[in-house]
Amino acid sequence: MRKRGVADLMLLLVAFTWGVTFVVVQEAIKQLPPLAFNAVRFTIASFCLLIVILLFYRKQTGKISRNMMGSGIVLGIWLFGGYAFQTVGLQYTTSGKAGFITGLSVALVPLFAYFILREKPGWGAIFGAVSALFGLYTLTVGDMTNINIGDFYVLLCALCFGMQIVYTGKYAPHYPTLSLSFVQLSTVAVLSAALSPWIEPDGALAYDTSVLLQPSVFWALLITAIPATVLSFVAQTEFQKFTVPSHVALIFATEPVFAALADVWFLGTVMTIKTIVGCLFILAGMIIAELPMFSDKVRTRKTAKLSPHRLQERRKE
Repeated sequence: MRKRGVADLMLLLVAFTWGVTFVVVQEAIKQLPPLAFNAVRFTIASFCLLIVILLFYRKQTGKISRNMMGSGIVLGIWLFGGYAFQTVGLQYTTSGKAGFITGLSVALVPLFAYFILREKPGWGAIFGAVSALFGLYTLTVGDMTNINIGDFYVLLCALCFGMQIVYTGKYAPHYPTLSLSFVQLSTVAVLSAALSPWIEPDGALAYDTSVLLQPSVFWALLITAIPATVLSFVAQTEFQKFTVPSHVALIFATEPVFAALADVWFLGTVMTIKTIVGCLFILAGMIIAELPMFSDKVRTRKTAKLSPHRLQERRKE
């Protein structure tokens, strides 16, 4: 029981770290374009994860195969889409809204699994998805003056993370966790670095040390690359074995709550009643979709955000 309590506490710390990064990233991309930021972030994360693997999980390097590389690249493409849309969206919407809209991926995963993998969702997944979608409507469309392009980008982010979670459930059981994650992170880094110069006029700032060393950018890169990616993913890998999947899912459902609280605390964002109601419906949908009483044999597990949810790196094993 003591190990389980410690595991739950550590996983809650992971969710807290993921939630706070929304505010941190939102401040950093005022100085560094989104894709350029992700290129540097995931390059650092990939390098650090490689060091962790070589020092503590060297046996995993002997299990690298062509199939694992291919699977990791597929997951990395979806992960890239998730983080790209999320980071771009944070330029236009609040951290709190972004956190909850991103959380839609958890409730929508069973529906994606049905259409892609032909896995029939349980009633909990259906009710959870309906609740989450109603929350999204209340959060955005329910107030036409509250809609912005950032909300749409973050919705695309949630769809990409949902796809990444579904395919992770398909591929992850067959390959070493951290090695597969290294391929995913590296794919995100390469795609971000390759596309940034073509899409972002200021993409070259990723190589400008005067920009990278600005406090808001420097600390954001360190926090998102190391604690929020590498250390969180290793902690998830190590501590999840001491608790049950339902606990993990419910703990990770607190990520958008922490994002909203950080938004209010650090940026002074005022949340309207309509915003709070929408967030609560999304949170309820996430929880309902993962409660043990509603679970079924085909429920897809949440993974790293890488962020996961997402490292999900989720989100998100």
